[in-house]
Amino acid sequence: MKFTISNTDKNSNARAGVLETDHGTIQTPIFMPVGTVGSVKGIHQHELENQIKAQIILGNTYHLYLRPGTEILEKTGGLHKFIGWDKPMLTDSGGYQVYSLSGRRKIKEEGVTFRSHIDGSKHFFNPENVMDIQRQIGADIIMAFDECTPYPCDYHYAKRSMEMTHRWLKRCCDRFDETAGLYDYKQSLFPIVQGSCYKDLRRISAETVASFDREANAIGGLSVGEPAPEMYEMTEVVCEILPKEKPRYLMGVGTPANILECIALGIDMFDCVLPSRNARHGLLYTSKGIINIKNKKWADDFSAIDEDSTSLTSQVHTKAYLRHLIQSKELLGMQIATLHNLSFYLWLVGEARKHIEAGDFASWKTGMVEEVQRRL
Repeated sequence: MKFTISNTDKNSNARAGVLETDHGTIQTPIFMPVGTVGSVKGIHQHELENQIKAQIILGNTYHLYLRPGTEILEKTGGLHKFIGWDKPMLTDSGGYQVYSLSGRRKIKEEGVTFRSHIDGSKHFFNPENVMDIQRQIGADIIMAFDECTPYPCDYHYAKRSMEMTHRWLKRCCDRFDETAGLYDYKQSLFPIVQGSCYKDLRRISAETVASFDREANAIGGLSVGEPAPEMYEMTEVVCEILPKEKPRYLMGVGTPANILECIALGIDMFDCVLPSRNARHGLLYTSKGIINIKNKKWADDFSAIDEDSTSLTSQVHTKAYLRHLIQSKELLGMQIATLHNLSFYLWLVGEARKHIEAGDFASWKTGMVEEVQRRL
């Protein structure tokens, strides 16, 4: 994997870059649609590529491990072939899902014992077998196994958890480096910075992660309920330490405003379920603000969903029609809304890149943050 920074903003830490993988190049900053079980809900792969213009998508190790199972994925030649996607792909390590199974798991130094949310069956994840599982899934970018702490989190618990995550990182790196990929392309391992919302822990974790000298670095444990100013503060602390020449991935973030603010802090990669999940409930993100399409005010609004959108779907269909579909619980309504929201997110990071290249990102960002938070 190769990362090249092509432009930097004069009045912020925003940067535009190119990330090269064996499945293609990614222009950063970038947003990755979440395809948890090998699909972005309601969206076909050709729509991801041709309408949404996704350059990379994300899969989930925990869910793919449970079904269809790694044996099926290895037999077919990896997740790319299984789902018919020939562009870059990232898999998370399952650490966040294990964190969310609070009543169904036990965390120890050796690893995590958990019960499937599907059938209650017992399973075990540790740094070594999570590397093996992600080798079998075959994503271009795989994540280190970590513990994601909740918010709020006791300082001493956060410190113990962070130190264990660092020990697990060493085990992940050792396993990754002593094994080879199963398919005809290279994989890269991203470590994850933890430390909850404590500046000193975040600094320690960022320094530790940087010392492993991997090809890129990630920031985890944010967007778990903390106020946005704390998220930005922790992100800024970490970005001051992580190597500037390597990509930085902020996991699970976030709203359009979150993404713009964190681009300004030096983040290159994002993922989040918000655009697709909220779309299914009728919440639309646009360049003029946020629309709750269920509101009666849109019932006789025959203007396009978003005339400024790059998505043909958003230009052709009206707000009144989409409201009718969502109110009727029609699958097409959820699909159109998801196409719109994901297209908007990819448009937004694309616009951010253009303004970084033009040298006026900071001023553009200030106005755009205000716009995308407005309720219409």
